[in-house]
Amino acid sequence: MRFKRALLNALTGLLSQIITIGLAFFIPRLILVGYGSDTNGLVNSVSQIIAYLALLEAGVGAASLQALYKPVAEGDRSRINSILAATSAYYKKTGIYYFAAVLLLAAVYPFFVESGYSMLTVFAVIAFSGMGGAVNYYFQGKFKVLLLAEGKSYIESSVVTIGNIVNSLVRIVLLLQGVSIVTVQFSYFVIVILQIVAYQIYIRRHYHWLDLKAKPDYAAIGQKNSVLIHELSYLIFRNTDVLILTLFTNLKVVSVYVLYNMIFNVVDSFMQTFGGSLKFALGQSFFEHRKKFDKLYNAYETYFIGFVFAIVTLAYLLVLPFMKLYTAGITDANYIDVWLPILFALSKLLMNARTPSDTVIDIAGHFRGTQSRAIFESTINLVVSFGLVFVLGLYGVLIGTIAALLYRSVDMILYANVRLLGRNPWLTFRKWLVCAVLFVGAAWLHSRFELPISSYGTFFAWAALLGVLIVPAYLLALSVFEREAFRYVLSFVVRLSRRSSGASAAQSPEKG
Repeated sequence: MRFKRALLNALTGLLSQIITIGLAFFIPRLILVGYGSDTNGLVNSVSQIIAYLALLEAGVGAASLQALYKPVAEGDRSRINSILAATSAYYKKTGIYYFAAVLLLAAVYPFFVESGYSMLTVFAVIAFSGMGGAVNYYFQGKFKVLLLAEGKSYIESSVVTIGNIVNSLVRIVLLLQGVSIVTVQFSYFVIVILQIVAYQIYIRRHYHWLDLKAKPDYAAIGQKNSVLIHELSYLIFRNTDVLILTLFTNLKVVSVYVLYNMIFNVVDSFMQTFGGSLKFALGQSFFEHRKKFDKLYNAYETYFIGFVFAIVTLAYLLVLPFMKLYTAGITDANYIDVWLPILFALSKLLMNARTPSDTVIDIAGHFRGTQSRAIFESTINLVVSFGLVFVLGLYGVLIGTIAALLYRSVDMILYANVRLLGRNPWLTFRKWLVCAVLFVGAAWLHSRFELPISSYGTFFAWAALLGVLIVPAYLLALSVFEREAFRYVLSFVVRLSRRSSGASAAQSPEKG
């Protein structure tokens, strides 16, 4: 059952990301061509700032998820109701703050950032961009946590995918018609409301036993403030760069950053999908059978790191050819920069390849014990970014992010291996080293040979060819050096094949 849910989570999540990313690439291009780089910078800077409001949810969401793993694995509905009752109370209480924060941001932003639009227009753009998230937070947050704990992230992926398809198509039509940017953002708000209705229908049909009026178990989510600190650190890496660039450079520089980040965020999206699809299985296994968990985790960590390096390598090799095609004809900002790909690649490697260690810390519930490390990570990022943005501009904020990630990634690996897994950290560092050697080799070859890409057709052809070569190369190298993980995966595949063969034989009629 867990394998089937994990596979369904991965497949629906992957399909969701492919569709969403494919459609999303059209929108910035249309905004750039029809409205200019300043408007693109405005829309994206507002989105990044609003993302900070997710901090209201961050602490209780992750704390509730960790608390639910054990009762979900045991089928203890009474305990589940108690935890969700406490979670629901928190969401309702802080949901009011969410609405107020959106309105406050909408009122204050026009006084600090010059966008070329009237204050009323900027107010409306921010309000419609943020209110959808506020309504979703207030009504749906607690239910999403339960679905994740049960391994049903495929439900969220399905709803989000349909919503994103409809939203993207509506936005594309509106942008092609040249309507106001306010109308474009309003369409997003409407789609979010429809998604909420879909969630409500599913929950009422499949979770009639839920009782949010049960006695709340506030102790179960007692670490929410510590979790909040960890989530703040994560949001700093995702959004502070844009905020600093917005305040100390200009919206054209923000637009350049956003386009490169949009491409490299494909890495984040894919890896979050794969990691999230298995996290519930790891979480439940951690509390049920520790030896089984150790073997599962080792295999997961090995090939997850390999996938991260493989996808980042592809993004690094293809980003400049894609950028030349994507920004053709746009002259109000310089989007071609040979240094940005390597800086973005390094930050994405450090951010994503540490995910397995981060997952163990989350599952074990070691939020309070590691919060000081998260604070120090954020401090490094902010200090270095603020110090270098005046000298190096866009490069400066990226270097700040890399410096902080380097410290925290090493710290996470040491903490997870020594404190939680009881093993030598070299087991993880060795996997990083193998992949790093391959990445450096790919980067060296790239510096010697320029890919002959002159159209989107040749771009996708080269992307497919490189994918066929690069992904197996990383997985093969790791399989050679990590024999135990390879044997575990191989034995799992063999058992799965036997089960499938046995099921097929049982269903086939006897031949006489």
